[in-house]
Amino acid sequence: MRILLLVHSFNSLSQRVFVELDERGHEVSVEFDVNDANTIEAVELFSPDVIIAPFLKRAIPEAIWKNHLCLIVHPGIEGDKGPSAVDWAILKDEKQWGVTVLQADEEMDAGPVWATRNFDMREATKSSLYRNEVTNAALDAVLEALGKVEQRSATHLALDDAANDLHGTWQPAMKQSDRQINWHEDNTQTVLRKIRSADGVPGLHDELYGRKLFLFDGREAVGLEGGAGEVIARSGPALCRATTDGAVWIGHVRDRGSDHPFKLPATCVLSELLPELPEIPVDSDHGYREISVRAQGAVCFLSFDFYNGAMSTDQCERLLEAYVQAAKQDTRVIVLEGGDDFWSNGMHLNVIEASQNPAEESWRNINAINDLAKAIIETTSHLTIAAISGNAGAGGVFLARACDEVWVREGVLLNPHYKDMGNLYGSEYWSYLLPRFVGAQKSGEITNRRLPMGASEAVRLGLADRSFGGSTTECAEMVEIRASEFASADQFNKRIAFKRQRRLVDEGKKPLADYRREELAKMKQNFFGFDPSYHVARYNFVYKVAKSRTPVTLARHRDQRPDNPGSVDQRHSPFERKVS
Repeated sequence: MRILLLVHSFNSLSQRVFVELDERGHEVSVEFDVNDANTIEAVELFSPDVIIAPFLKRAIPEAIWKNHLCLIVHPGIEGDKGPSAVDWAILKDEKQWGVTVLQADEEMDAGPVWATRNFDMREATKSSLYRNEVTNAALDAVLEALGKVEQRSATHLALDDAANDLHGTWQPAMKQSDRQINWHEDNTQTVLRKIRSADGVPGLHDELYGRKLFLFDGREAVGLEGGAGEVIARSGPALCRATTDGAVWIGHVRDRGSDHPFKLPATCVLSELLPELPEIPVDSDHGYREISVRAQGAVCFLSFDFYNGAMSTDQCERLLEAYVQAAKQDTRVIVLEGGDDFWSNGMHLNVIEASQNPAEESWRNINAINDLAKAIIETTSHLTIAAISGNAGAGGVFLARACDEVWVREGVLLNPHYKDMGNLYGSEYWSYLLPRFVGAQKSGEITNRRLPMGASEAVRLGLADRSFGGSTTECAEMVEIRASEFASADQFNKRIAFKRQRRLVDEGKKPLADYRREELAKMKQNFFGFDPSYHVARYNFVYKVAKSRTPVTLARHRDQRPDNPGSVDQRHSPFERKVS
């Protein structure tokens, strides 16, 4: 089918739907919902069989939904209406929630239901739930709805007749007053629920030392306590604030009234507090732990859970230090686990934007990531595995490919390209790694097409070596089993001998230092040259500047090349449907 995705932005859910529908052979095009005129034009150009809206912030124009089948993905249980569905579910401590695919109608979130899926709630942030449970449920529901469309069937569910134990109702847009923390009454779990219900948008409004802030990245501070509401410690990027029965770490804040009104590590925004606060080491049991190392038999697991997958210069340096220590252990295999939500998204653009000299900080950041990639590539004492259970983008994908093996959980999204960030060239030794694993031709296709890919495609291309199905927990268990097999004496001896020989041959053909020098020469032009594209793109990303148009890499209906399957010239007759 010809499917048009109508989106406010190309977020994780929209990308997942795009990847999965494309993988199933559908002709998929994307249009950003900039205004009615653009949206109507997109529909006329593409002539879709069905329009799917995975992520919209306003109603579809009447001229479209009255004449085309439009399916809306609503992140709420059947009957739920309103723009803050997941926020309310977290705040009310719901044990189950769901996703509903319904047909666009005159009233928002009130059209006929085509499919619905429920899921168990985790104690997690709104963004984490959205990226995992909501996205998985939404995809299943979208596929069911499309199955009905393909059968030319209008046998969608009726709200009153659906067999569902959960029934929602209309809920208003959540206001900051609905989740305001009362530090002198709220216990730790209540505080965490309130912060999580607003993470990552819009953040939880709070006041600290006379400054109005938005809080993000709340975690329980195990074993710490103090006067309720008091800031009692710091650890890495986080500040610790006491509750009535314990304390929470606040990893990131946003100060809308500052020179840098975007998310930053809490200790950066409130640096004036640091001299007065006791510091708890990040690697201690009570600290704000981002990096951890554990050995299990002959396998060493190195996890690094950085907020939103961004890796600052400091974080890269600390991760390199942890990696070097892991490589000194009496083990045979090192598994780089990343975090549950993200493996890595490369440079920390927010920290760069807030620095005194963004070009210089960009240079420091890319070199710090390169140092880590170099250490992984040159490791000849261990086999290395990147176990990707969360999404990865830009330099994070190529950092993973520095490992001997890349294993990806099904459902993970990879964005192995830099060009959307102001035509950034990229580094992390990608010009060595990509041709080695996928070949020269595919290297160019991967880096130039600017599209996300799933685990199956990554394995087919050679960007990854294998994929695992199941939940994050099930995937982790499978990684442990397979990594142990890699560490068995027979497999290890053969593989490590081949690895050492391959590294010697590759180094003789062209030293790693040459690849790095060539990549960084291009990056230096991006950072310090006359073309400001990278700095403009970074600013727009950090400040959340809305797109004014849809890139033709996504809007295939606007790409008029004759060989483009979404072009007007290639258009076929619209799919006949039965409108309810």
